[in-house]
Amino acid sequence: MVDKPTSGEILGVPYNFERPSIGRMLSSYWKPGEGMLVEKPFGVGYTLNLANWRSWIVVLVAGALLYQQEASGSADETEDTQDDEPVEVIVDNDGDD
Repeated sequence: MVDKPTSGEILGVPYNFERPSIGRMLSSYWKPGEGMLVEKPFGVGYTLNLANWRSWIVVLVAGALLYQQEASGSADETEDTQDDEPVEVIVDNDGDD
């Protein structure tokens, strides 16, 4: 039986399905001197290089957007509960057909 490769590239996208170790996981997220994106230690694609300052900007912006969404979501829920009052509808059918 032919062994399938556990790491490589498909259409320029890296993949790695080797069993991850703690050392490899930690070293793959902290690579000084490399770009903002580095190959994932396990799985398909790229991940953020936390040794690059641009990655921290991405993390902060994503956190701020998540906080803003959660804050506006709780405000929307309180407004919706106030609008859930019954509404009286009067239909006047005088036979104007």
